[in-house]
Amino acid sequence: MASRAVWRRGASAWLRASREPPGVPRSRGCAGARGSREVVPTCERYAVRRLPFGRLADGDVAFFERLMPGRVVTGQEEVRPFNVDWLQSVRGCSQLVLKPQTTAEVSQVLRYCHERNLAVNPQGGNTGLVGGSVPVFDEIVLSTALMNRIISFDRVSGILVCQAGCVLERLNEYLEEQGFIMPLDLGAKGSCHIGGNVATNAGGLRLLRYGSLRGTVLGLEVVLADGSALDCLTSLRKDNTGYDLKQLFIGSEGTLGVITAVSILCPQKPKAVNVAFLGCQSFAKVLETFTTCRAMLGEILSAFEFMDEKCMELVERHLKLSSPVADSPFYVLIETSGSNSTHDEEKLNNFLEKAIASGLVSDGTMATDYKKIKVLWSLRERITEALTHEGYVYKYDISLPVGKLYELVTDMRARLGHRAKNVLGYGHLGDGNLHLNITAESYSHSLLDAIEPFVYEWTARCSGSISAEHGLGFKKKQFIQYSKPQQAVLLMQRFKAMLDPKGILNPYKVLPSAHERSMS
Repeated sequence: MASRAVWRRGASAWLRASREPPGVPRSRGCAGARGSREVVPTCERYAVRRLPFGRLADGDVAFFERLMPGRVVTGQEEVRPFNVDWLQSVRGCSQLVLKPQTTAEVSQVLRYCHERNLAVNPQGGNTGLVGGSVPVFDEIVLSTALMNRIISFDRVSGILVCQAGCVLERLNEYLEEQGFIMPLDLGAKGSCHIGGNVATNAGGLRLLRYGSLRGTVLGLEVVLADGSALDCLTSLRKDNTGYDLKQLFIGSEGTLGVITAVSILCPQKPKAVNVAFLGCQSFAKVLETFTTCRAMLGEILSAFEFMDEKCMELVERHLKLSSPVADSPFYVLIETSGSNSTHDEEKLNNFLEKAIASGLVSDGTMATDYKKIKVLWSLRERITEALTHEGYVYKYDISLPVGKLYELVTDMRARLGHRAKNVLGYGHLGDGNLHLNITAESYSHSLLDAIEPFVYEWTARCSGSISAEHGLGFKKKQFIQYSKPQQAVLLMQRFKAMLDPKGILNPYKVLPSAHERSMS
């Protein structure tokens, strides 16, 4: 058994804490992932029929230019980036992008669009993975990019109030200067907007420690489809008056209203952060490592991520990042964060000693230095980026009982065989969230038919959810019945009809519709 001193010095033959993978990764985000290859329009690839919305006219553009001079984007090339998702899997045909700066401007835009029956696609950083952030047809794109003002921050309560277009990474940088952090962390932090995070109920890397946005978001300001503004931007942790209306909009993906501002509870910045990157010889040992880790690290455990060897192969091949741990079928990244470095390091060392002595872990490295921690995290966070170099990616974000998490990957490999280029899995083991990814040289209807609905039927049999954190968007809306009973879906449709009777907000997304039909 390695001694605690050996763990701290990194002198153990298997613990190579001093071996740092070369190169600190660039700031994550999705903007750089957009390539130049042409994407088949969504309406053609998926045979969608346009709903009877109004058509954009010259008078409409003139109205918006008077309302927001210099912040109305037209022209095919200028609008193109807003029409294609960063995975290049869906493409709309919008001819107009609006960039309001205030809630009042959003209100005027939606009031006008409601009167004219013009469909609107709210868009934040456009980092979504289920086709929910880009138009399907010619919907007007309402971008929150210029709504990026921090309204207030209370250092006593830790409550931040900001506009919806604030980039997550910028918010975290601001808070760190105040001694706090965002309760949310994502690989797309350099591009995603907090409003989009809330609208999709994004989960991410810190959910194990700080919980979901449904618990940390205290209040919202939302503009409804008819242009009326709903001000529920409270900064109170306790408010037990009536229905909690903000929960309707968290996870609604822009179909019930446009989020314009957010009030969110932020935790204090940890004084001590440690990361361990470990190799395991089987998924059964990954599970046992998690059980042991949770029992021994308790309150300081902030993340427990896993990835299979195919993930590491892609990261090393396409991004030239070197893993400090080699030749393992599975890898685990553990993060601890707390207020006492001596206490936290001792607890982590005790866990690591037990893990290696009991054979749970075959190899590993540990980091306490910020740069080394960032490098180790990049091996996990940049998997999605590495996948974009593999061709077309079929992405599935599944919630399952932890014990069955990797069985879906194994079964899918057996089912697809050589029809898929790669089938790999990684995710947030601490909250039962699997990211299943299937790659091919290009999109194929026959391959999609082999994957769906099999993947959703498999998940439903295990009482899982077809979306753990990405939402339903466009790609998953017709499969909602695998996770929600019919009565629940009907009630959701009633909420939609009440708040957006004309259906102009982010149409063709989230909920299945029997009324989609073609228009000339």
